[in-house]
Amino acid sequence: MTRPYAEVIGDPIAHSKSPLIHNFWLERLGIDGTYRTAHVTPDGLAAYFESRRTDTAWRGCNITIPHKETALDHVEDRGDLRTSIGAINTVLSEDGALIGTNTDAAGFYAPISGLDLEGADVAVVGAGGAARAVLFALKRVGVANVALLNRTPIKGAGLLASFGVKGDALPLDAPLPPVELLVNASPLGMTGQPPLTLDLDPLPEDAVVYDLVYAPLETGLLAAARERELATVDGLEMLIGQAAIAFELFFGQPAPRDRDAELKEILLG
Repeated sequence: MTRPYAEVIGDPIAHSKSPLIHNFWLERLGIDGTYRTAHVTPDGLAAYFESRRTDTAWRGCNITIPHKETALDHVEDRGDLRTSIGAINTVLSEDGALIGTNTDAAGFYAPISGLDLEGADVAVVGAGGAARAVLFALKRVGVANVALLNRTPIKGAGLLASFGVKGDALPLDAPLPPVELLVNASPLGMTGQPPLTLDLDPLPEDAVVYDLVYAPLETGLLAAARERELATVDGLEMLIGQAAIAFELFFGQPAPRDRDAELKEILLG
């Protein structure tokens, strides 16, 4: 019998730490399975899903840039994610059916669940699939206003409107408002991408800076935040959180989160 497996797809994909995370959990739990990467280009997305539909060993996949929105066109959307989050990051195989879901929103929110964000002002950089999950979570906790910074402000305005979030769509070079939480939900600052250069001076002393990028872990944005002695959350927190939800969906057992410290040492190594 072929070993069950899951994988992460994207373009590029070599930077992904998801195989390290999932294979660590598989080994610790003694599950006979594996998790790997698959380089899938936008032109190859339909063929990828068609090939996996009949693969009985395939448990599903995680999805990263740039497929989180377009993957919805190739799977069943039983949770109506198209009209809620508007993006998926996980696909499950169930009796030949490919079912889309999203673990990003819960993974994003878990590290900041202790913050009182009701009525807070927030800034979000980016307007892609990750930003959709972030806005979905922020809307649910009742933030007051979101300043959304994006290369194309009109896209940002449409995104705010689609989630019913009050706020302003701004260009990337706009000054930051004095928000309580700043989230980078764009690829800027990732290895191989342009840097994200923001002046953090307008942020209050108790602001939190959260960068979803995890390669490199110490992004320019987080370094600048630490220079100002602001609280920070790095991309590993969301990566591990969303991965744990997907892992249980793929392999039927909860991820051993009591081993997080050991896992982070491996990821940082």
